[in-house]
Amino acid sequence: MRRAAADGIASVANRLRFLVGRDEAGRWLALEDHGLAGGIFASKEAALHYASAETGRRPGGVRLARRAISFRI
Repeated sequence: MRRAAADGIASVANRLRFLVGRDEAGRWLALEDHGLAGGIFASKEAALHYASAETGRRPGGVRLARRAISFRI
């Protein structure tokens, strides 16, 4: 049973992709591409840490924004 749950979590992490960047007010954001997850962070490092953990530290799972991004609820 635990193995199935772990496999399910890994499967979700393999599909998630995050964009990390600043909004127009200068706050650091980490946003999942489909709006499934995200947050506002005190630093770039904190945003990257969150996004990396959510994607299982998968290469290509986290990108840095070139322009301002926005967080929509």
